[in-house]
Amino acid sequence: MSRSSFLQRLLPLAGLCGLMLAAPVHAGDTTAQQQLQRWQSQSGPGQAARGQQLFNNKHGGEWSCASCHNAPPTTAGRHASTGKTITALAPAVQPDRFTETAKVDKWFKRNCNDVFKRECSAQEKADFMAYLISLRR
Repeated sequence: MSRSSFLQRLLPLAGLCGLMLAAPVHAGDTTAQQQLQRWQSQSGPGQAARGQQLFNNKHGGEWSCASCHNAPPTTAGRHASTGKTITALAPAVQPDRFTETAKVDKWFKRNCNDVFKRECSAQEKADFMAYLISLRR
């Protein structure tokens, strides 16, 4: 292959690589607002005041959401039993929170079982998300 032929094939590839580097990085498949809308479509409007109560209160177990995520969850928390650092939960502080549906579903299932000893309802998730979205830095 001649040098000019090689360069003719390489230039489009180099241009494509440049475009990929310039493109914005998308953290996931959704946003916190879309998650709220998803649960509201199943339950009705989320209420931030109810979400705050869900977040701060213990529900028959030894933990509340605030046990690990702080109250309000605008700063890094620490897992109550392992001591592992947990980044801020509020989307205004941690923009990549609630941007991957599979992770959101996984963590709601796990944490609701820890705090409530059951899965959370769509209404509880809507209220919880309404509360988190209402928080500012």
